[in-house]
Amino acid sequence: MRKSPEISSSRLRTESDDRAGAIGSIYDANPAKWREVAKTAWDSFRQNPNYHITQKGQVGANGLVYDVEGAAEATATSPLARKLKGRHLQMIAIGGSIGTGLFVGSGKALQQGGPASLLIAFSLIGGMLFCTVQALGEMAVLLPVAGSFSAYSTRFLDPAWGFAMGWNYAIQWLIVLPLEIVAAAITIKYWDSPVSPAAWVAIFLVMIIGINLMGVKGYGEAEFVFSIIKVIAVIGFIILGIILNVGGGQDGDYVGGRYWANPGAFNNGFKGLCSVFVIAAFAFAGTELVGLAAAETANPRKSLPTAVKQVFWRICLFYIVSLTLVGLLVPYSDPRLIGQSTSDAKASPFVIAIKNAGITGLDSVMNVVIMISVLSVGNSAVYGSSRTLAALAEQGQAPSWLAYIDRQGRPLKAIGVASAFGFLAFLAATDKDDDAFVWMQALSGLSSIFTWGSICLAHIRFRRAWRLQCRSLDELAFRSQAGVIGSWIGFLFNVLVICAQFWIGFSPVQPRYGKPIEGTSALVQNFFEAYLAVPVVLLCYIVYKVVYGTQFMRSRDMDLKTGVRELNLPQLLLDEKFERASWPKWKKTYKFLC
Repeated sequence: MRKSPEISSSRLRTESDDRAGAIGSIYDANPAKWREVAKTAWDSFRQNPNYHITQKGQVGANGLVYDVEGAAEATATSPLARKLKGRHLQMIAIGGSIGTGLFVGSGKALQQGGPASLLIAFSLIGGMLFCTVQALGEMAVLLPVAGSFSAYSTRFLDPAWGFAMGWNYAIQWLIVLPLEIVAAAITIKYWDSPVSPAAWVAIFLVMIIGINLMGVKGYGEAEFVFSIIKVIAVIGFIILGIILNVGGGQDGDYVGGRYWANPGAFNNGFKGLCSVFVIAAFAFAGTELVGLAAAETANPRKSLPTAVKQVFWRICLFYIVSLTLVGLLVPYSDPRLIGQSTSDAKASPFVIAIKNAGITGLDSVMNVVIMISVLSVGNSAVYGSSRTLAALAEQGQAPSWLAYIDRQGRPLKAIGVASAFGFLAFLAATDKDDDAFVWMQALSGLSSIFTWGSICLAHIRFRRAWRLQCRSLDELAFRSQAGVIGSWIGFLFNVLVICAQFWIGFSPVQPRYGKPIEGTSALVQNFFEAYLAVPVVLLCYIVYKVVYGTQFMRSRDMDLKTGVRELNLPQLLLDEKFERASWPKWKKTYKFLC
């Protein structure tokens, strides 16, 4: 006879209570167990025994020469946890940097330059970034060291430039965190929420800090989920955009290239095109995080090349295709493109395109995606700044206490500093918020351009040292598809963007709506808002070089060994060759492209 459900449930509850009671009795009878659990948890926050930092060099009369060899050793043996997997890196590469730059900033770019300038600028920046990430991938697979590109500048260019680039990158992300938290609070206003922005700032800040305290695996899992949501949203918009463009909307009206004819393909001529470059660079910022994460990846030789190749498809599909549709569906003369801030979701051309189609509810869905994207970028901001600060400290280029890494591989003190900057987001509740955030944004405006240019130049110098030290390219575990030529293209294009931004800062594009930028005071303020990052970087470089008397690294003297993960490369390549031979044609094609 079957037992009644009541009896079964009662028995299950009894058994569960018995187990809980048994566990409780063990700890009640032996309080030492509780102390052991508490001690284990506390010990995880203690300093990692492998922690060490670079000491000041002692060569020279003044004892201030920088110890390049010690810096290379410190970043190579950093006790960061290596827990990121291939799927984490791939999603960071595909969707990690998709945020307000694409969803909202593209609206300002469309308004200033028109749809043709939007496509040209994003395509050129995307092509330059493809070359940059390929160069970074080649160095990061061979040398997956802490600090990545700032460490490469120290090792292959000049320690003073490595110092400037490290602090430039750290400051960029330290400032981006409060900006993105405020942006997340602003997106809530889309639904006319009665809750104070300060309350939302507190909620989002706690969420971001909590994710990063879970360690690199927590960051990786969070970015994996965030990136999947963003990728699905962009693909969904592309499908919807195609349908709307060919007349699949509620009114059945065929749009085609109507807005390219009226109001036109370009706005503000060549100056309008130049003004879009920096907006495009901001939209792509964060792509280089793949290289920074290499030091915490279990198997960079296997994971990183795949992630690097997928950057190309992200640029083509998620940026170029989606922005093509944005330019077809939204005219650059639409006054809604001028939002209250660069994070105002109402100014998003993606949201405007949906509202123009008369589709109710979907604009709110896109706004949720924008909010998730903002939180994702904030999450990356804590990760990027904390790892860079820790690496700078390990190289003796920042206060030594920032190099503290606990036994779980978390740079706790650096995470604490990065998180503290998030509290600047509470300025959003004051009457000085506009001025504060304008100048914070000015500090980080050109940071990515400097970072990408340094990566390309470091790769050029790395390849020269590789050749002069009689090393074969066959010894490289991964080789840049763009090669040295691609790095030269990337470096020169970054220089051109900095020159173009100087022109735009000196002679700005006048806004279509609102108060024009006129008068000496307004022009000077506009120039420094556009160009403040340049004097800051140059000041860091010059001061450090004068104080420590660093020298440019000679190709023959560059250290190409410290930090290389031991690989039996000839056997590894032979095994991969036999494995590829057994693949079907579709898989060979897929692996070549991705």
